[in-house]
Amino acid sequence: MTRIDLGGLRVRPAQVWGGVRIVPLVRDEPVPGLRLGREVYEGRGTASVALGDRTAYTSYIPHGFVADWTGTGAEAAAYGTRLGGEGAPAAVPVRRIHRLAKRRQGERRLRFLPLHLALEGYLALHFGGPSVVWDDWSREALRRGLSPRVEAAYAGWAVPGLGEALRVFELHPGQCGLLLYVADALAAAFVVPHPDDYRLLHPTLVEDLYGELVHQYAHYGAPVPEFTARIRDGAGGVRNLADLRAAALEQERAWAAAHDGLMARDLLETSYSFERVRRMGSFGLYRFLPPFERGGREQHIGEVITDRKGRAAYLKTFRLSENQIRKGYLLNRLADCDWHLERTAEALGTSYAEMVRRVRSAGLGALLDAHVVARRMRVHSDG
Repeated sequence: MTRIDLGGLRVRPAQVWGGVRIVPLVRDEPVPGLRLGREVYEGRGTASVALGDRTAYTSYIPHGFVADWTGTGAEAAAYGTRLGGEGAPAAVPVRRIHRLAKRRQGERRLRFLPLHLALEGYLALHFGGPSVVWDDWSREALRRGLSPRVEAAYAGWAVPGLGEALRVFELHPGQCGLLLYVADALAAAFVVPHPDDYRLLHPTLVEDLYGELVHQYAHYGAPVPEFTARIRDGAGGVRNLADLRAAALEQERAWAAAHDGLMARDLLETSYSFERVRRMGSFGLYRFLPPFERGGREQHIGEVITDRKGRAAYLKTFRLSENQIRKGYLLNRLADCDWHLERTAEALGTSYAEMVRRVRSAGLGALLDAHVVARRMRVHSDG
Protein backbone atom coordinates (compact mmCIF):
# COMPACT_ATOMS: atom_id res chain seq x y z
CA MET A 1 0.00 0.00 0.00
CA THR A 2 1.49 3.31 -1.11
CA ARG A 3 -1.51 5.54 -1.88
CA ILE A 4 -4.78 6.62 -0.29
CA ASP A 5 -7.69 4.71 -1.81
CA LEU A 6 -11.06 6.46 -1.53
CA GLY A 7 -12.87 3.66 -3.34
CA GLY A 8 -16.57 3.48 -2.46
CA LEU A 9 -16.79 7.24 -1.86
CA ARG A 10 -18.32 9.70 -4.31
CA VAL A 11 -17.77 13.47 -4.52
CA ARG A 12 -20.81 15.71 -4.26
CA PRO A 13 -21.01 19.40 -5.30
CA ALA A 14 -19.10 21.75 -3.00
CA GLN A 15 -20.58 24.16 -0.48
CA VAL A 16 -18.89 27.52 0.13
CA TRP A 17 -18.82 29.96 3.03
CA GLY A 18 -16.44 32.89 2.40
CA GLY A 19 -13.01 31.36 1.86
CA VAL A 20 -14.01 27.90 3.14
CA ARG A 21 -15.05 25.20 0.68
CA ILE A 22 -16.33 21.81 1.80
CA VAL A 23 -16.58 18.95 -0.69
CA PRO A 24 -18.87 16.23 0.72
CA LEU A 25 -17.98 12.55 0.30
CA VAL A 26 -20.87 10.07 0.28
CA ARG A 27 -21.12 6.27 0.30
CA ASP A 28 -23.82 4.23 -1.39
CA GLU A 29 -23.42 1.69 1.41
CA PRO A 30 -21.72 2.03 4.83
CA VAL A 31 -18.54 0.03 5.45
CA PRO A 32 -19.77 -3.24 7.00
CA GLY A 33 -18.36 -4.33 10.34
CA LEU A 34 -16.85 -1.03 11.54
CA ARG A 35 -18.25 1.88 13.54
CA LEU A 36 -16.59 4.97 15.00
CA GLY A 37 -17.49 6.90 18.15
CA ARG A 38 -15.98 9.51 20.45
CA GLU A 39 -14.68 9.95 23.98
CA VAL A 40 -14.86 13.55 25.19
CA TYR A 41 -12.06 14.80 27.43
CA GLU A 42 -13.12 17.63 29.70
CA GLY A 43 -11.17 20.83 30.33
CA ARG A 44 -9.68 21.70 26.90
CA GLY A 45 -6.31 21.29 28.55
CA THR A 46 -3.02 19.80 27.49
CA ALA A 47 -2.60 16.02 27.57
CA SER A 48 0.59 14.01 27.79
CA VAL A 49 0.95 10.48 26.41
CA ALA A 50 3.80 8.19 27.46
CA LEU A 51 5.22 6.48 24.36
CA GLY A 52 6.96 3.61 26.13
CA ASP A 53 10.54 4.56 25.21
CA ARG A 54 11.09 7.12 27.99
CA THR A 55 9.63 9.83 25.75
CA ALA A 56 6.26 11.58 25.84
CA TYR A 57 3.96 13.26 23.34
CA THR A 58 2.24 16.40 24.67
CA SER A 59 -0.49 18.32 22.85
CA TYR A 60 -3.99 19.78 22.99
CA ILE A 61 -6.22 16.66 22.91
CA PRO A 62 -9.96 17.38 23.30
CA HIS A 63 -11.24 13.90 22.48
CA GLY A 64 -10.41 10.39 21.37
CA PHE A 65 -12.09 8.13 18.82
CA VAL A 66 -13.31 4.61 19.57
CA ALA A 67 -13.30 2.12 16.68
CA ASP A 68 -15.62 -0.87 17.07
CA TRP A 69 -15.40 -3.87 14.73
CA THR A 70 -17.87 -6.22 16.44
CA GLY A 71 -19.68 -6.52 13.11
CA THR A 72 -23.12 -6.22 14.66
CA GLY A 73 -23.88 -2.90 12.97
CA ALA A 74 -25.11 -1.49 16.27
CA GLU A 75 -23.89 1.78 17.71
CA ALA A 76 -21.73 -0.09 20.19
CA ALA A 77 -18.88 2.41 20.46
CA ALA A 78 -18.62 4.56 23.58
CA TYR A 79 -20.38 7.61 22.16
CA GLY A 80 -20.09 10.70 24.32
CA THR A 81 -18.07 9.23 27.19
CA ARG A 82 -16.69 12.02 29.38
CA LEU A 83 -13.49 11.77 31.33
CA GLY A 84 -12.72 14.21 34.14
CA GLY A 85 -14.60 16.09 36.85
CA GLU A 86 -17.54 18.39 36.44
CA GLY A 87 -17.16 22.10 35.81
CA ALA A 88 -14.28 24.12 34.43
CA PRO A 89 -10.90 23.47 36.05
CA ALA A 90 -9.32 26.15 38.19
CA ALA A 91 -6.14 25.93 36.13
CA VAL A 92 -5.16 24.44 32.77
CA PRO A 93 -4.75 20.72 33.50
CA VAL A 94 -2.22 18.34 32.04
CA ARG A 95 -3.98 15.00 31.63
CA ARG A 96 -2.13 11.71 31.44
CA ILE A 97 -3.38 9.37 28.71
CA HIS A 98 -2.05 5.84 28.36
CA ARG A 99 -0.89 5.27 24.76
CA LEU A 100 -1.93 6.95 21.53
CA ALA A 101 -3.84 3.81 20.51
CA LYS A 102 -5.06 1.36 23.13
CA ARG A 103 -7.17 -1.73 22.66
CA ARG A 104 -10.03 -2.13 25.12
CA GLN A 105 -9.27 -5.20 27.20
CA GLY A 106 -11.50 -8.13 26.27
CA GLU A 107 -13.35 -6.09 23.63
CA ARG A 108 -13.17 -5.64 19.87
CA ARG A 109 -12.65 -1.92 20.30
CA LEU A 110 -9.69 0.43 19.95
CA ARG A 111 -9.39 3.89 21.49
CA PHE A 112 -7.03 6.15 19.56
CA LEU A 113 -6.25 9.85 19.48
CA PRO A 114 -7.23 11.25 16.06
CA LEU A 115 -4.49 13.16 14.21
CA HIS A 116 -2.11 12.74 17.13
CA LEU A 117 -1.04 9.34 15.83
CA ALA A 118 0.04 11.10 12.63
CA LEU A 119 1.61 14.11 14.35
CA GLU A 120 3.64 11.90 16.68
CA GLY A 121 4.85 9.96 13.65
CA TYR A 122 6.09 13.21 12.08
CA LEU A 123 7.73 14.37 15.33
CA ALA A 124 9.45 10.98 15.66
CA LEU A 125 11.04 11.32 12.21
CA HIS A 126 14.74 10.51 12.81
CA PHE A 127 14.12 11.47 16.45
CA GLY A 128 17.28 9.66 17.57
CA GLY A 129 19.45 12.25 15.84
CA PRO A 130 23.01 11.61 14.65
CA SER A 131 23.82 7.92 14.45
CA VAL A 132 27.57 8.52 14.08
CA VAL A 133 29.74 10.60 16.41
CA TRP A 134 30.67 13.36 13.94
CA ASP A 135 32.48 16.38 15.39
CA ASP A 136 29.90 18.80 13.97
CA TRP A 137 27.21 17.65 16.39
CA SER A 138 27.15 18.59 20.05
CA ARG A 139 27.33 16.10 22.91
CA GLU A 140 23.69 16.95 23.66
CA ALA A 141 22.65 15.95 20.14
CA LEU A 142 24.43 12.62 20.44
CA ARG A 143 23.00 11.99 23.90
CA ARG A 144 19.38 13.15 23.45
CA GLY A 145 18.85 13.26 19.70
CA LEU A 146 16.21 15.72 18.52
CA SER A 147 14.47 15.90 21.91
CA PRO A 148 12.37 17.90 22.31
CA ARG A 149 10.70 18.18 18.89
CA VAL A 150 8.11 20.97 18.78
CA GLU A 151 5.69 21.93 15.98
CA ALA A 152 2.93 24.54 15.96
CA ALA A 153 -0.71 23.93 14.99
CA TYR A 154 -4.02 25.76 15.35
CA ALA A 155 -7.30 24.44 16.73
CA GLY A 156 -10.18 24.71 14.27
CA TRP A 157 -11.99 27.34 16.33
CA ALA A 158 -8.92 29.60 15.83
CA VAL A 159 -9.14 29.35 12.01
CA PRO A 160 -11.24 32.34 10.83
CA GLY A 161 -14.56 31.32 9.25
CA LEU A 162 -14.18 27.58 9.82
CA GLY A 163 -16.53 27.26 12.80
CA GLU A 164 -19.29 29.22 11.08
CA ALA A 165 -18.86 27.24 7.86
CA LEU A 166 -19.15 23.90 9.65
CA ARG A 167 -22.25 25.16 11.46
CA VAL A 168 -24.20 26.29 8.37
CA PHE A 169 -23.22 23.62 5.83
CA GLU A 170 -25.84 20.98 5.10
CA LEU A 171 -25.10 17.27 5.31
CA HIS A 172 -25.86 15.09 2.30
CA PRO A 173 -27.76 11.79 2.57
CA GLY A 174 -25.15 9.08 2.94
CA GLN A 175 -22.37 11.57 3.73
CA CYS A 176 -19.40 9.81 5.30
CA GLY A 177 -16.71 12.44 4.97
CA LEU A 178 -15.45 15.63 3.43
CA LEU A 179 -12.49 17.36 1.88
CA LEU A 180 -11.95 20.75 3.51
CA TYR A 181 -10.42 23.63 1.54
CA VAL A 182 -9.39 27.08 2.76
CA ALA A 183 -8.77 29.62 -0.03
CA ASP A 184 -9.04 26.52 -2.28
CA ALA A 185 -5.96 24.96 -0.65
CA LEU A 186 -6.70 21.47 0.69
CA ALA A 187 -6.60 21.76 4.48
CA ALA A 188 -7.81 18.34 5.59
CA ALA A 189 -9.59 15.15 4.59
CA PHE A 190 -11.94 13.34 6.95
CA VAL A 191 -13.67 10.00 6.25
CA VAL A 192 -15.67 7.65 8.50
CA PRO A 193 -17.36 4.29 7.79
CA HIS A 194 -21.03 5.16 8.45
CA PRO A 195 -23.27 8.23 7.91
CA ASP A 196 -24.42 8.10 11.55
CA ASP A 197 -20.77 8.25 12.62
CA TYR A 198 -20.25 11.30 10.44
CA ARG A 199 -23.24 13.13 11.88
CA LEU A 200 -21.87 12.48 15.36
CA LEU A 201 -18.28 13.45 14.55
CA HIS A 202 -18.85 16.39 12.18
CA PRO A 203 -18.66 18.91 15.09
CA THR A 204 -15.23 17.57 16.10
CA LEU A 205 -13.73 19.18 12.99
CA VAL A 206 -13.75 22.54 14.74
CA GLU A 207 -11.63 21.00 17.53
CA ASP A 208 -9.10 19.38 15.20
CA LEU A 209 -5.61 20.74 14.62
CA TYR A 210 -4.73 22.57 11.38
CA GLY A 211 -1.40 23.66 10.01
CA GLU A 212 0.12 27.12 9.91
CA LEU A 213 -0.49 27.44 6.16
CA VAL A 214 -4.23 26.83 6.61
CA HIS A 215 -4.42 29.46 9.35
CA GLN A 216 -2.64 32.03 7.16
CA TYR A 217 -4.85 31.32 4.14
CA ALA A 218 -7.97 31.72 6.28
CA HIS A 219 -6.72 35.13 7.45
CA TYR A 220 -5.59 36.52 4.11
CA GLY A 221 -7.40 34.50 1.43
CA ALA A 222 -10.30 35.97 -0.56
CA PRO A 223 -13.75 34.36 -0.82
CA VAL A 224 -13.84 31.47 -3.29
CA PRO A 225 -16.42 30.98 -6.08
CA GLU A 226 -19.37 28.69 -5.47
CA PHE A 227 -20.12 25.58 -7.48
CA THR A 228 -22.64 26.37 -10.22
CA ALA A 229 -24.13 24.05 -12.83
CA ARG A 230 -24.58 25.50 -16.33
CA ILE A 231 -26.99 23.58 -18.51
CA ARG A 232 -27.26 24.71 -22.13
CA ASP A 233 -30.63 24.69 -23.83
CA GLY A 234 -30.88 24.27 -27.56
CA ALA A 235 -31.35 21.78 -30.35
CA GLY A 236 -31.30 18.31 -28.87
CA GLY A 237 -31.11 19.83 -25.37
CA VAL A 238 -33.47 19.81 -22.39
CA ARG A 239 -37.06 18.99 -23.37
CA ASN A 240 -38.45 17.53 -20.15
CA LEU A 241 -37.62 16.77 -16.52
CA ALA A 242 -35.78 13.56 -17.43
CA ASP A 243 -33.46 15.53 -19.74
CA LEU A 244 -32.95 18.14 -17.00
CA ARG A 245 -32.09 15.44 -14.46
CA ALA A 246 -29.62 13.81 -16.88
CA ALA A 247 -27.97 17.17 -17.62
CA ALA A 248 -27.65 17.92 -13.91
CA LEU A 249 -26.05 14.51 -13.26
CA GLU A 250 -23.62 15.14 -16.09
CA GLN A 251 -22.62 18.44 -14.46
CA GLU A 252 -22.04 16.63 -11.15
CA ARG A 253 -19.85 14.03 -12.89
CA ALA A 254 -17.85 16.79 -14.59
CA TRP A 255 -17.37 18.55 -11.25
CA ALA A 256 -16.21 15.30 -9.58
CA ALA A 257 -13.71 14.57 -12.38
CA ALA A 258 -12.34 18.13 -12.27
CA HIS A 259 -12.08 18.01 -8.48
CA ASP A 260 -10.26 14.67 -8.30
CA GLY A 261 -7.93 15.54 -11.17
CA LEU A 262 -7.03 19.03 -9.98
CA MET A 263 -7.99 20.04 -6.44
CA ALA A 264 -7.34 16.70 -4.69
CA ARG A 265 -4.64 15.43 -7.06
CA ASP A 266 -1.65 15.86 -4.72
CA LEU A 267 -3.42 14.09 -1.84
CA LEU A 268 -4.54 11.13 -3.94
CA GLU A 269 -1.52 10.70 -6.24
CA THR A 270 1.30 11.03 -3.69
CA SER A 271 3.14 7.85 -2.68
CA TYR A 272 3.21 7.63 1.12
CA SER A 273 5.12 5.48 3.57
CA PHE A 274 2.62 3.63 5.78
CA GLU A 275 3.24 2.25 9.26
CA ARG A 276 0.71 -0.15 10.74
CA VAL A 277 -0.27 0.80 14.29
CA ARG A 278 -2.86 -1.90 15.07
CA ARG A 279 -4.60 -4.80 13.40
CA MET A 280 -8.38 -4.71 13.97
CA GLY A 281 -9.88 -7.97 12.70
CA SER A 282 -10.16 -7.52 8.93
CA PHE A 283 -9.20 -3.84 9.27
CA GLY A 284 -5.85 -2.16 9.92
CA LEU A 285 -5.00 1.22 11.49
CA TYR A 286 -2.05 2.94 9.80
CA ARG A 287 -0.32 6.30 9.98
CA PHE A 288 1.51 7.69 6.99
CA LEU A 289 4.17 10.20 5.99
CA PRO A 290 4.74 11.86 2.59
CA PRO A 291 8.02 11.58 0.66
CA PHE A 292 8.97 15.18 1.66
CA GLU A 293 9.73 16.08 -1.94
CA ARG A 294 10.74 19.60 -2.89
CA GLY A 295 8.95 21.40 -5.70
CA GLY A 296 5.92 23.18 -4.24
CA ARG A 297 3.47 20.26 -4.12
CA GLU A 298 1.23 20.05 -1.07
CA GLN A 299 2.07 17.28 1.37
CA HIS A 300 0.00 15.69 4.11
CA ILE A 301 0.51 13.41 7.06
CA GLY A 302 -2.36 11.40 8.45
CA GLU A 303 -3.88 8.14 9.61
CA VAL A 304 -6.19 5.68 7.92
CA ILE A 305 -8.18 2.55 8.72
CA THR A 306 -8.36 0.30 5.66
CA ASP A 307 -10.43 -2.76 4.83
CA ARG A 308 -8.88 -5.93 3.42
CA LYS A 309 -8.92 -4.37 -0.08
CA GLY A 310 -6.92 -1.34 1.10
CA ARG A 311 -9.84 1.12 0.80
CA ALA A 312 -10.17 3.88 3.38
CA ALA A 313 -12.90 3.24 5.97
CA TYR A 314 -11.51 6.05 8.15
CA LEU A 315 -9.14 8.85 7.14
CA LYS A 316 -7.87 12.02 8.78
CA THR A 317 -5.09 14.22 7.37
CA PHE A 318 -3.01 17.24 8.38
CA ARG A 319 -1.57 19.66 5.80
CA LEU A 320 2.13 20.38 6.39
CA SER A 321 3.55 23.88 5.99
CA GLU A 322 6.46 24.59 3.67
CA ASN A 323 8.78 24.83 6.68
CA GLN A 324 7.65 21.42 7.93
CA ILE A 325 8.16 19.90 4.49
CA ARG A 326 11.66 21.39 4.31
CA LYS A 327 12.48 20.06 7.77
CA GLY A 328 11.33 16.56 6.82
CA TYR A 329 13.31 16.74 3.57
CA LEU A 330 16.44 17.90 5.40
CA LEU A 331 16.16 15.21 8.10
CA ASN A 332 15.78 12.50 5.45
CA ARG A 333 18.83 13.76 3.54
CA LEU A 334 20.92 13.95 6.71
CA ALA A 335 19.91 10.42 7.69
CA ASP A 336 20.70 9.13 4.17
CA CYS A 337 24.24 10.53 4.55
CA ASP A 338 24.75 9.25 8.14
CA TRP A 339 24.35 12.82 9.46
CA HIS A 340 27.69 13.84 7.87
CA LEU A 341 27.26 17.54 7.03
CA GLU A 342 29.89 17.77 4.28
CA ARG A 343 28.64 14.59 2.61
CA THR A 344 25.04 15.85 2.80
CA ALA A 345 26.10 19.19 1.32
CA GLU A 346 27.74 17.39 -1.61
CA ALA A 347 24.63 15.24 -2.15
CA LEU A 348 22.49 18.40 -2.27
CA GLY A 349 24.95 20.23 -4.51
CA THR A 350 25.62 23.01 -2.02
CA SER A 351 28.34 24.26 0.33
CA TYR A 352 29.12 23.36 3.92
CA ALA A 353 28.15 26.88 5.03
CA GLU A 354 24.80 26.64 3.24
CA MET A 355 24.21 23.24 4.85
CA VAL A 356 24.81 24.73 8.28
CA ARG A 357 22.40 27.56 7.45
CA ARG A 358 19.70 25.07 6.46
CA VAL A 359 20.16 23.10 9.69
CA ARG A 360 19.81 26.30 11.71
CA SER A 361 16.79 27.57 9.75
CA ALA A 362 15.09 24.22 10.39
CA GLY A 363 15.37 24.86 14.12
CA LEU A 364 18.14 22.29 14.65
CA GLY A 365 21.00 24.74 15.13
CA ALA A 366 21.18 24.05 18.87
CA LEU A 367 22.32 20.50 18.05
CA LEU A 368 25.48 21.72 16.30
CA ASP A 369 28.83 22.12 18.02
CA ALA A 370 29.31 25.86 17.47
CA HIS A 371 33.10 25.81 17.87
CA VAL A 372 33.69 22.97 15.39
CA VAL A 373 31.26 24.47 12.86
CA ALA A 374 32.88 27.92 13.10
CA ARG A 375 36.36 26.44 12.61
CA ARG A 376 35.33 24.40 9.59
CA MET A 377 33.52 27.33 8.01
CA ARG A 378 36.72 29.40 8.35
CA VAL A 379 38.71 26.58 6.73
CA HIS A 380 36.26 26.40 3.84
CA SER A 381 36.28 30.17 3.32
CA ASP A 382 40.12 30.29 3.47
CA GLY A 383 40.46 27.40 1.08
